[in-house]
Amino acid sequence: MAAEGHQVSVITVGGKGSSLSSHSVFAVANGLAQVRIDSSALDRLLSLNHKKKDNNQQQQPPPPAKFNFSFLKDISPQESRASLLLLLNKFLLSSSPSAGIRPYLPLLISDTLNNNDNNNNSNPSASQTLDFDHAYDVTDDELFVLEKSLFTLDGICSILDHQSSTLSAIVDAIAALSCEATGADVSAFSSIDSGDGSSANKDEIAVAGDLKVFLNGSKLVGKLEHEALSEIPQLHGTFREIARLVHSRTRVELNSPVVFPKVGKGVSSCGGTAKALATAFSTLSEALRHLGNCSWTRAKLSIDAISNVDLRSSLTEMFNRECPSTDILGNLLMSSSQAGFRGQHIMFFHELNGLSEMVRKIVSWEAVAAFVSLEGSEITDKGQGNAPSSVEMNGENAKSNKKSEKRKKVLGKGATALMQFIREMLQSGVGQAVDHSALLEKWVSDILSFLDPKHTGFGTLLLKVKEIVESNESRRLPKLPKGTRDFSKEQMAIRERAFSIITEVFKRHGAMALDTPAFELRETLMGKYGEDSKLIYDLADQGGELCSLRYDLTVPFARYVAMNGISSFKRYQIAKVYRRDNPSKGRYREFYQCDFDIAGQYERMGPDFEVVKVMTELLDELNIGDYEVKLNHRKLLDGMLEICGVPSEKFRTICSSIDKLDKQSFEQIRKEMVEEKGLTLEIADKIGTFVKERGPPLELLSKLKQEGSPFLENEGSLIALNELEVLFKALEKSKCIDKVVFDLSLARGLDYYTGVIFEAVFKGATQVGSIAAGGRYDNLIGMFGTKQVPAVGVSLGIERVFLIMEQRQKDQNQVTRATETQVLVAILGDDLSLAAELASELWSARVKAEYLLSKRVMKHIERAKDSRIPLMVIVGEREVNEGVVRLKDVQAAKEDEIIPRERLVEELQRRLSGGISP
Repeated sequence: MAAEGHQVSVITVGGKGSSLSSHSVFAVANGLAQVRIDSSALDRLLSLNHKKKDNNQQQQPPPPAKFNFSFLKDISPQESRASLLLLLNKFLLSSSPSAGIRPYLPLLISDTLNNNDNNNNSNPSASQTLDFDHAYDVTDDELFVLEKSLFTLDGICSILDHQSSTLSAIVDAIAALSCEATGADVSAFSSIDSGDGSSANKDEIAVAGDLKVFLNGSKLVGKLEHEALSEIPQLHGTFREIARLVHSRTRVELNSPVVFPKVGKGVSSCGGTAKALATAFSTLSEALRHLGNCSWTRAKLSIDAISNVDLRSSLTEMFNRECPSTDILGNLLMSSSQAGFRGQHIMFFHELNGLSEMVRKIVSWEAVAAFVSLEGSEITDKGQGNAPSSVEMNGENAKSNKKSEKRKKVLGKGATALMQFIREMLQSGVGQAVDHSALLEKWVSDILSFLDPKHTGFGTLLLKVKEIVESNESRRLPKLPKGTRDFSKEQMAIRERAFSIITEVFKRHGAMALDTPAFELRETLMGKYGEDSKLIYDLADQGGELCSLRYDLTVPFARYVAMNGISSFKRYQIAKVYRRDNPSKGRYREFYQCDFDIAGQYERMGPDFEVVKVMTELLDELNIGDYEVKLNHRKLLDGMLEICGVPSEKFRTICSSIDKLDKQSFEQIRKEMVEEKGLTLEIADKIGTFVKERGPPLELLSKLKQEGSPFLENEGSLIALNELEVLFKALEKSKCIDKVVFDLSLARGLDYYTGVIFEAVFKGATQVGSIAAGGRYDNLIGMFGTKQVPAVGVSLGIERVFLIMEQRQKDQNQVTRATETQVLVAILGDDLSLAAELASELWSARVKAEYLLSKRVMKHIERAKDSRIPLMVIVGEREVNEGVVRLKDVQAAKEDEIIPRERLVEELQRRLSGGISP
């Protein structure tokens, strides 16, 4: 942005569709560009004023007057010029038949800004006074704009916006040099940039990614641990985010016309705009202070890393003398909350502008310290009397005695390019003897100079940093979206075995496969998941339909049954679902579900028993370890809430609160139910006494059915208890009731459940939460059609099961074989036709085979061992001539067996059928 600003020689204002930008204001404010009023804007002003004269709407002007902008006295010449440019723009934007703006005033402002004397900012009075030599006074409308001084706020804000935007563009690059100079431990950057579901925002991740571009390949980083280094992504990411918000707000304000008060209504207050600006910029002050403090600390660390004592001492003395100290980055005299009047707001922004300047100087000193620390041998070489031509600052290879020592300093690719650029920007005084003290002074002066946004070299620096980052984009490792995973070949082997087991269990119970689209009409999904509906992924409207990614497989199944008029269906489905959840360990945004559902009229509790039984069979045969199945009944839960006095319209939302009891204490849940959902403390405490009940199914059931139990007096609860009794007896006879716990705190927050609900929880060391869940949903299918079809189902959270299986393999030191290859055809040479012939024979015989061409026998053996392929068929020139092959058992130490070529397939089939594992 700065580079563009320095390239602008003339800024045109007032044209149709034209708009001011912060970098244009900055250029004019610093004498880097002149101002031109668009001819159409002047014609418009002239025509308006001629019209007013014709209508006798303008009084005769008083004698000549001089108008002084007294409220510009306390701000800098740079801020004054920016303010006058914004004043000019406000006049031009506000020129309308109802506005009393005359052309002489905009022209006077333009002449003032373009006056050559004013381009020298050493004369503040020239920028702060407009001399009215014309026979006109200032109209009420013009006074309105002047007295409100909104242009002053906007002018200072535009400078702040430009400085923060340009600072945001270079601080990461300079921090990267500090990491190189100090040998920082940058391992934290990789974890932030990994997209693994951490709490980092997109700006922190972007900063970490840019730092990795600069440091990629560095041999210097990895040692020093320091807060000022490790927190770079967080602080710089926050600053980048705030700078972007400030830029957005400023862009609107710069080009907003003044709204004039209606005649007779008086001058309205514009304090709202001032307060809005102060609010937007107040966070910038805090971000600048944190940025400056950490930059100062990194500069000090870089200086301390200089090995040459004299050089370190000299730079330390200069740093302490010239670099702003962190003490002056304290609180501003005026905060946005205190600034209630126009002048106070101006003072706030003026001081914030000063703070921004100080932070920029500190960051510039950080660049100096890092560069000198990394390039210090250049100075010490010259201090030792080496000819200047042997160690030039133009980036050529040094020919000094310490060439080999410098070669050991391997910087990251991006940092190397940036260091080369800085060398080329510096003026070294080649051709004359320079002592190390003078050269150091020169470096410091030049670096501080071209890091000043007013310097023409600063724009070139910004372009170079952008070029380094963008040129390395192709080399940057791509990232996964948060909440998603790739699966390695070993992981896929585990998953495929698991899916095979799951499918076999489903088919054993007579289930038939079903597949549905990955996305549904949004209306199909909404209203089915209670408070979890906010987690549904909505898709952009591409064809006149509002669609969303499926949240689960149950609602699409219900839609399918209703749409096709099916009255009975036992189905299974294994597919991915999507949830806009906050990713965490064991919780993803894209994951597989394995569903088993029974829809239709059956004997009482028969389908409920079978889905619970299927769930226990799945978890047993997947061999994940110990687990328990928590089970409850929705009618029992509703009866409990009714007994406690919960209004019926709050049943579902209170169930959602109760469902969190596995993650939060009851005290937290009680607070939510009372403060957020409107229950009384008495009702909440009654709920607490019930939800603590859990135990062996038949034992707790007997307790709840004892005489005097309040559940027996509630119709819904009584139905639930009777149904649970049938279910528990069936589970007891099937020998799986020992896995079940009757738990009154189980609520399952989904709205569509109507009967039995259950949830399997892993009890091992791997903390993954629920691994399977389900329940009865008798009314869901009827929501899509005229016929109610009762249904019950279970869903296996397979991603969490995979985590458990992978961890168990690690704990047991088991090695997963990613391939099922049984035979490696090893061709000793490069005869592809021979490999094709042999491998094709094996493939045709349904033997799982691979081939490899290499003259080295050991390469074939290593390949077989790495892939754990049990058998090798070795064929070289000798074997071809003799019409035989060598058959090798990779794991056995015995001699290779010679097999006639024509008997190869037969022998392999015999051996493989004899028990050699694939």
